[in-house]
Amino acid sequence: MSTQFKYYAKELLNIALPIIMGNLGFILIGAGDVLIAGHHSTDTLAAISIATAITNCIQTFGIGLIASVSPLLSNFRGERKSAKKYFFPTIRFSMFLSVLVMFAVLASIPLIDYLHFEAKLVPMIKQYMFVTAFATFGGYLHAALKEFLQAFEIVLFPNLVTVFSVFLNIALNVILVFGLGPIPSLGGLGLAVASFIVRYFMGFALLIYCFSVMNFNDYKDFDYYKSLIKIGIPISCAIMVEFIAFNSIAIIMGRVSGVYAAAQNLVCTLTTVSFMVPLAISNAIAVKVGFANGAGNIKDLKRYSFVGVVMSVGFMLCSAFIFATFPQFLVKLFTQDNNLIKISIPVLYILSVFQVFDGLQVALSGIFKGMKRTGVVLISNFVAYWLISLPLGYTLAFHFHLNLRGFWYGLASAAIILCAMMSVMLLKSIKKMETVK
Repeated sequence: MSTQFKYYAKELLNIALPIIMGNLGFILIGAGDVLIAGHHSTDTLAAISIATAITNCIQTFGIGLIASVSPLLSNFRGERKSAKKYFFPTIRFSMFLSVLVMFAVLASIPLIDYLHFEAKLVPMIKQYMFVTAFATFGGYLHAALKEFLQAFEIVLFPNLVTVFSVFLNIALNVILVFGLGPIPSLGGLGLAVASFIVRYFMGFALLIYCFSVMNFNDYKDFDYYKSLIKIGIPISCAIMVEFIAFNSIAIIMGRVSGVYAAAQNLVCTLTTVSFMVPLAISNAIAVKVGFANGAGNIKDLKRYSFVGVVMSVGFMLCSAFIFATFPQFLVKLFTQDNNLIKISIPVLYILSVFQVFDGLQVALSGIFKGMKRTGVVLISNFVAYWLISLPLGYTLAFHFHLNLRGFWYGLASAAIILCAMMSVMLLKSIKKMETVK
């Protein structure tokens, strides 16, 4: 390994490692919900799987827009512009989005009656969605401030907060779901209440931290909002395209049987845990490539891109080996339900192939975000997941009777095609930049 490669890898890891810790913590919060729900009952797990699938599809719109904060401010720093003055505008932006998303989630609750889920699951689905709708403010505040700090390469404290929240969430889940002393058992509703408390804790913890380490003056710049929307809309739509592709599987299969929705949630929880590592590397790539892009340093842009891709794909190859080798062990960490285990294990073999290409695509997405060319990410994701994955998956699932496996064959095929499209467009973009320079 060359000294040059080690240098760029170290620079990326300095940002990525704390983010990995925080990302894993964030997903382990969700995994904690799955773990406790699975031990409560298969019906509880099925209900929260469907509820989170629906709310995630809505809430990712705002999360995607907020994700534009870090690459935009990194470019400002590379251009030697002041970035700190955008603290209050960033908060206002996130709060405006949270209001829109909260009402969207609330408005979607009455539609549950028309989606033909198992009748016994419907009340729990509605309760969970109602409570988590009001948790949007805390969740978006945390996401916005984490992005803001990440632009300044301040990543340790925000991610320590997330890790602490894992333990807080599990403790609250156990107490509220099963009851403790005078606190009654709330069942699935307890999971939603715990999520509400944890999200506000995370948001206010970062708010207090920001005021303790930086001095801010209020600043109004409508061009900043325009830039966030210009960069963020493609990111948001790309994330929504992927999220809807994944979560619609739980919704579609959940109409067949709740156990399929539970299996999809379980499999997604497992893959998302491993995905948090390349996602963190992608975030680091976006920051470093963004700074290099703002400074007009094409050499660093190319080197951070190459090293980041190697790191991301390398990790996912290791992860794929684990999923393909120990599927039964991994599934049994979450459930002892034989039917659920029988459905989930074959999917993990398909997932092991999907993961390698998922690691490549998220690294490429980070490069495009840093270059402020987020439209490429949107177009590629739309073609791969909506024009290829869902139609192919639906056909295999219902016409070839592969059920959940059919959808995952569709996802794996889409990931391969997505990587091919993004790789070609990245090479063309870099060649164009070199020609202009």
